[in-house]
Amino acid sequence: MSVLVVGLSHRSAPVEVLERAAVGSGEVPKLLDELLRGSHVSEAVLLSTCNRIEVYAVVDAFHGGLADVSAVLSRHAGMPLPELTEHVYVHYAGSAVQHLFAVSSGLDSMVVGEAQILGQLRTAYAAADEAGTVGRMLHELAQQALRVGKLVHASTGIDAAGASVVSEALADAETALGGDLAGRRAVLVGAGAMGGLAAAHLRRAGVAEIVVLNRSPERAERLAEITAEQGTPARAAGLDALTTELAAADLMVACTGAVGTVVEHAAVAAAVAGRGGRPLAVCDLGLPRDVDGSVAVLPGVTVIDLIALQRRLAVGERGAAVAAAQELVADEAQAYLAAQRSAEVTPTVTALRRRASEVIDAELLRLDSRLPDLDARVREEFGRSVRRVVDKLLHTPTVQVKRLAEGPDGDSYAAALRALFELDPQTPAAVAVQRSGDVLAALEARPEFPATEEHGR
Repeated sequence: MSVLVVGLSHRSAPVEVLERAAVGSGEVPKLLDELLRGSHVSEAVLLSTCNRIEVYAVVDAFHGGLADVSAVLSRHAGMPLPELTEHVYVHYAGSAVQHLFAVSSGLDSMVVGEAQILGQLRTAYAAADEAGTVGRMLHELAQQALRVGKLVHASTGIDAAGASVVSEALADAETALGGDLAGRRAVLVGAGAMGGLAAAHLRRAGVAEIVVLNRSPERAERLAEITAEQGTPARAAGLDALTTELAAADLMVACTGAVGTVVEHAAVAAAVAGRGGRPLAVCDLGLPRDVDGSVAVLPGVTVIDLIALQRRLAVGERGAAVAAAQELVADEAQAYLAAQRSAEVTPTVTALRRRASEVIDAELLRLDSRLPDLDARVREEFGRSVRRVVDKLLHTPTVQVKRLAEGPDGDSYAAALRALFELDPQTPAAVAVQRSGDVLAALEARPEFPATEEHGR
């Protein structure tokens, strides 16, 4: 069994494709259930953010697992499989581990170094755990990925600037408005995790007031209360108040996570008509988009969406902190894989020692039948001597095979032990979890991270 990653992100797909593939929080349990119905998938976690949709699955074969996961994503996105494949990337085995560690560290984010991904990864894991689709492999891998993400952020300074998609969008909004956001009025549509992050950034920018609009009045009230407690005037209102609130605002941030348009053209047009030509910046951070695309043609309105951010951030700098983070991720991935390979050879070593013990017991029993009058103390001492000899003979090969198993070809040493000592490969205690040799040989890979296959990069 190995880990397979199948995904789309801002690096491989345009926003229009990401919108079609986006998974709302209410849809996650259904998709996880569909994934586990695949004949080759035994565990699954689904990570869906504003710029990526990824499935982490434990599969018994590369090609079969890839077909199962791709079919679910294709059905959900309503896209023919060949069309979807143009934008999909795939990581397998060691490469899957390295990719997840890079994601948790913010290295694969649209805004390199952003820390929000750690919370999103925790949420994805919790949803899969609640749905019963997480087993031992993904549990251990997810916990390790969260640890590595925290370590990278704490030790490399990659997130020293505190940048995120929200902060970058607000920076563009300042440009559109011709000055900073201090003293301006903001309308926030959405009171979820992204809404909370947006409110925090708006508060730090010094806005004069935040009006929170949300389908759920209780959540809007709660976010407004928290914002007010932290020193920025805030209040809540229903979505039906959008036109009225926009007429007096300078900025709108929409980030609901809803499937479908939330901010209609007519509502914004009515607000613009009463603004007297004052500029309005609209930050649409939803995936799918929350704001009707035609809003961008309204006079005085500047729309900053994920497409605009994707274009601007595609040429970001990669400084010393990023290089240090990449090196740390590579080291952590190698260490994790080495530990996994070492653990996988343990059942074979256990089976070898069990086989030796069985042979000793059989020979001592034969000795009893041939020399029934042998003194009990002599028999006991003879038995101890034989066991000591066998233990000494097995000590070096078992220690060495565990050490060698930590290398990229570790499985081959366990296989050699099974062949040399005729250990039954079907006996669970004798077999470490094995990867498919044929698939691994077919995949392109760096030596330290076996088995990488990517499409549409």
